[in-house]
Amino acid sequence: MPPKIVITGRPNVGKSTLFNRLAGQRLALVADTPGVTRDRREAQAMLAGTNVTLVDTAGLEEAAPDTIPGRMTASTTLAVEEAALILFCFDARSGLLPEDRHFAAWLRKSGKPVQIVVTKAEGKTGATAALEAYELGLGDPIAVSAEHNEGIYGLMQEIAERLPKPEEDQESDENRPLHFAIVGRPNAGKSTLANHLLGADRLITGPEPGLTRDAISEDFEGPDGTFYRLVDTAGLRKRAKVDEGLERLATSSAIEALKRAELVVLAIDAVLGIHEQDLHIARLIEREGRACVIALTKWDSVENRAAALKTTNDRISISLSQMKGIAIIPISAETGEGIPKLLKTIRHTLELWNKRIPTSALNRWFESALEKFPPPLVEGRRLKLRYITQVKARPPTFALFGTRAEQTPDTYHRYLVNNLRDAFDMPGIPIRLHLRGTENPYAED
Repeated sequence: MPPKIVITGRPNVGKSTLFNRLAGQRLALVADTPGVTRDRREAQAMLAGTNVTLVDTAGLEEAAPDTIPGRMTASTTLAVEEAALILFCFDARSGLLPEDRHFAAWLRKSGKPVQIVVTKAEGKTGATAALEAYELGLGDPIAVSAEHNEGIYGLMQEIAERLPKPEEDQESDENRPLHFAIVGRPNAGKSTLANHLLGADRLITGPEPGLTRDAISEDFEGPDGTFYRLVDTAGLRKRAKVDEGLERLATSSAIEALKRAELVVLAIDAVLGIHEQDLHIARLIEREGRACVIALTKWDSVENRAAALKTTNDRISISLSQMKGIAIIPISAETGEGIPKLLKTIRHTLELWNKRIPTSALNRWFESALEKFPPPLVEGRRLKLRYITQVKARPPTFALFGTRAEQTPDTYHRYLVNNLRDAFDMPGIPIRLHLRGTENPYAED
């Protein structure tokens, strides 16, 4: 039997919306009214290559056993007893409520593995609520917006990693393909690159922009024996130029593929040079926290290669400072030039995206960074930044604790992120640094 993943939490925190998103279909009723779900609902799903049984439960409420809420909670209790992993949800918009803390304490006593999921976590609200979740003592939270499909792929990966792996599946898990998407403007050579990597004319190509509509996924084995899952996508144009109908659907499909990928290859036409829309796509990739490699396509048609490469590097360094050091690989899908280097860079970049840094090394760096440039004065008082820890990888995400840490100016925040990237050799990798203005929660009681 597949392991059971039980979704629980108080009423109206988005459990059923998350259930539907993970299941990949609308199975549970969703409404802005507490208590819509009363019975447990189950569905089979494949999450990051792992078969699971998803269980949507009624909201947890303190109520007499003979009432409907009481019976709903009893049903949820039975589901928790059968769970291999519990997804404990709370609403980012309302923050932690006393009921959340009460049921979190109950789940800790159950002894079951628990993953905190911060739901309805769009934008800065989600980041703040995710940090608040550390109070529950249930480990690192994951912020998602099931409605907008934000953070879902990372949650799927975390679920798959936390489930016990059968011995017979370990070898196949090691061979799980590296998942990357190729994105870019129309006619940037995405499908030509995909065909070269696949070794076949799998995708229609030609001089006309917009030939690709669906996001096409194919697996292939690289020259060194590494397995890859490639997704070729439709060209992404400026939103104002996207017509209704098929093109809008194709654009949505491309963005969805970008969100699901571990790494994104941004194809830029080297003949035409970098365009503002290329930068817009790169910022979208960074915002989604994906690893990224830039492929300068049609390199065989470039006359002054040195000038073209310098122009691209200069534009990227000025306009994409948040992706400092991103790899730029000139390639020709027609001749095969640069393709081996592209694949090697994909593998290396994914290693950096998955990087975890020991807390001791982090704090040695932190002390050095503070000594080199002490925190600035805010409202006449110096910030006291005390402690940093890595809360997750994919992308590397860190939490920094200290008195009034949330008041840290953007310039000092950027200094810390860039210094962190340089110190631990993570060029081009999106880094998340959340600032929390409390005392160090890891300090001894």
